Amino acid sequence: MSGRPGMRCMDEIDLFKRLGVALAAGMLIGLERGWHERAVREGGRVAGIRTFAIVGLLGGLWALLGELVGEIALGFAFLAFAIVMIAARIRAAAKIDDYGVTTVVAALVTFALGAIAVRGQLSIAAAGAVVTALLLGIKPVLHGLIERIERDELTAVIKLLLMTIVLLPVLPDRGFGPWQALNPYELWWMVVLIATMHFVGYVAVKVVGERRGIPLAGLAGGLVASTAVAISFSRLGQKAPQASRLLAAGIVLASATMFVRVIVVVGVIESRLLSVLAWPLGAAALTALAAAAILWRQKANPAAARHDVIARNPFEFGMALKFGLLLAFVMIAARALKEWLGDTGIYLLSLVSGVADVDAVTLSLAKLAGTELALTTAAIGIALAALANTLIKTAITAVAGGMAMARTAGMALAASVIGGAAGTGVMFLLRTPVAG
Repeated sequence: MSGRPGMRCMDEIDLFKRLGVALAAGMLIGLERGWHERAVREGGRVAGIRTFAIVGLLGGLWALLGELVGEIALGFAFLAFAIVMIAARIRAAAKIDDYGVTTVVAALVTFALGAIAVRGQLSIAAAGAVVTALLLGIKPVLHGLIERIERDELTAVIKLLLMTIVLLPVLPDRGFGPWQALNPYELWWMVVLIATMHFVGYVAVKVVGERRGIPLAGLAGGLVASTAVAISFSRLGQKAPQASRLLAAGIVLASATMFVRVIVVVGVIESRLLSVLAWPLGAAALTALAAAAILWRQKANPAAARHDVIARNPFEFGMALKFGLLLAFVMIAARALKEWLGDTGIYLLSLVSGVADVDAVTLSLAKLAGTELALTTAAIGIALAALANTLIKTAITAVAGGMAMARTAGMALAASVIGGAAGTGVMFLLRTPVAG
């Protein structure tokens, strides 16, 4: 420390602050451990709130000593502390027949966080303590999630993550093919982006589909594939006409989620499009939500409306590869039609592609926006694709669900398309042309 009294005072105040963070980190983790083992008699725990608080302080003090006498002292202190904790755990395990090591690991983490705090990384130490306490506290949730995951799902996720981690860094980040339209790095990155978003919905469907019923399953299913939700619920509506209004609400909610999903994807790829797309997609989503709310209030038989949205895992490598090929085709087609037919070609591609898959054309046009395409052109194309997809779902409800579903879900979806078309008109009136 400096020999000047004022500087020494400031250093001591800072040191007390760092030791305070080390102590607080230990107390937070100890609070969770103490609550978890609250039923264990006094003296039966390996470590509780007091012990963890002291462990955090101990790590901080040894970090301070390490600066004074040499860094190796901190390493030996950590090793000695680990040996003591392991020995205490072995002794306790022999008495209570519990061989878990979570508390020991948490204590070692607490020691390290105390040392980090004294070394000046207060934000990291505080965040580490909060994350550690959270992970310790959500054990039932994590175990419940693991029980729900099937082996094929876990294997599929690991495979795709492995392919991404291995492939993405080595893929060339430049254009290939006609008009240099294909960038392998960006192409695979967009595939992973969509697969991840779909997987969130896939997990949500599995979690809420069985217990929460149609509305939440429809919302979650919209992240996976809103068209699949429309087909599934329409067929069920034909078998259970007493639940047709509630099933229709699920279909319309899935469509509303699809619009939101498109907005999120566009925001990730080209944020400048958001201010333009907010009108058509926002209007369509709000109209769909309002229609779903009306159908929900008029539901006939809630007990009959229990159904799971069955969807394939979007992290299956085969599905990801197929989507990648579709995306590559749409990207080349977009460049070709733009070259041959101008903006009209883009709009034609959007209408045709949107019937089958909204994501591919959304990614392609968002990628071209601001460079090869004017922002307004790309926005109109994306809106057309989303509205065309909604129109197809309107037809699906009539064909797969019969007249009952056509009068409910079909009319609500048609209202959503009209809302989106009105939003598109507003977008035209307010647009500021931006050169591509």
